[in-house]
Amino acid sequence: MFTQMQVYVFDNTLDGLLTAVFDSFFLHQQPEYLLVEGEQLPLFADEPHRVVTDGEKAERVWKGLEKYLSKDGLHMITISWLSEERALNQPLFNFICKVFRLKIKNIERNASDPDVLEVRNTCRRVLHEQLRMKQFIRFQKAKDGTYLAVVSPDHNVLPLITDHFQDRFNDQSWLIYDAKRHYGYYYDGKTVIHVTFMDEASVPFDLSNGKMNADVLSENDKLFQDLWRTYFKAICIKERMNPKKQLSDMPHRYWKYMTEKN
Repeated sequence: MFTQMQVYVFDNTLDGLLTAVFDSFFLHQQPEYLLVEGEQLPLFADEPHRVVTDGEKAERVWKGLEKYLSKDGLHMITISWLSEERALNQPLFNFICKVFRLKIKNIERNASDPDVLEVRNTCRRVLHEQLRMKQFIRFQKAKDGTYLAVVSPDHNVLPLITDHFQDRFNDQSWLIYDAKRHYGYYYDGKTVIHVTFMDEASVPFDLSNGKMNADVLSENDKLFQDLWRTYFKAICIKERMNPKKQLSDMPHRYWKYMTEKN
């Protein structure tokens, strides 16, 4: 005789996950699996509970978290969620449930707990990539004075870096576009605006490598790009080349959008 497992299915949103936590306590259940809609159900699973995302329920859960977690703990949840890693769903769900069941202040500091550790490590990976984005983003200048950068990070880090570029380039208009997630942020010199393109095929730049079309690229920028490539090659000392170290500091997945590598 087999014991059937309790499974929850949700829409893969943070509000949906928080709603699943609410339902878990309301129904007095502790599901063994939290799956995304469309994922394969495990063998011997009971009829799954389908979580209907509810903003009010999610807000109640979040307000409850504010009572037990520090700002760093809340930050850990929101940042880790930007990883978009499916493997995070179960440990994050378990972690949030433990906050309410154990009612221990600052449980997010308990690195000996496997769920807490997984959420913390995921948060670190996201923060590490947002740092790399600040280092590796390369802008091109259009004839109208707008600066463009195309990126395709593993994690959804654009919301974490816009403040940095708004502060650093506050007297310039710029667009940073995530080709993987099909959205970006445009700064007009005053306000940062979330943007998407209805028809990406018609945009004046190549999403595969980030290069701006020649007819819209500033003539000065083309010269600066050539100068930058020349400088990059000139400072490279062949005898001191260390490809392994270079790949560690500058992973290959970023190269296609970097001027000095194209």
